[in-house]
Amino acid sequence: MALGVEASQHGWSECRVELPAPESWLVLDLAVDQPMPWARTAAEDHVGADASVDRRDAFADEVLWYWGAAIRQRAICAALLAPADGPVLASYLVREVTVSQELLCLEALRREVELAEGPFFGSPSISEVDLPVGSAVRVHRMEPSAPESAEGEVIEGVAHYVLPRPHPVVLEARLLWSSIGLGAELATVADALAESIRLV
Repeated sequence: MALGVEASQHGWSECRVELPAPESWLVLDLAVDQPMPWARTAAEDHVGADASVDRRDAFADEVLWYWGAAIRQRAICAALLAPADGPVLASYLVREVTVSQELLCLEALRREVELAEGPFFGSPSISEVDLPVGSAVRVHRMEPSAPESAEGEVIEGVAHYVLPRPHPVVLEARLLWSSIGLGAELATVADALAESIRLV
């Protein structure tokens, strides 16, 4: 199963991402005009019509929150990893990041990532990878979800900052999760998702 949307402003018509285990993923419709009815239908489809009304409503509200976050970040495409019998485990999105012309090379992009200010927990793991869509800086780190609050949680994530050939932009492809015990498994999923990105 793939998720994709039109993204023609830089010469490609669509961004495609192959989702592993598609029955556990919910693709967010970022073009919908009425997100509330869409979220309710998506929740019923995802958790099943036999689920309780409270369960469907809670999942719809969760989906709406992630939908709003993706819209605010001007995501090209976005999806949620959400088994039917549980809450959202992780969120994935691909978006364009506006950078100066000087950062459109891997060395400069890595320096910029290394200089990013936290707060982070521990030292981020930063490496360079070659993806089918282009070279990328891979960042694996943990950070607080609400740095100013004592009630926040720890968010872990893997982001790939990609220089897609031959387009003069940076794509951020990021998987985030709060279930720290799943870190190793979800980091592998993030890498597989990044490997699957295609601009067509």
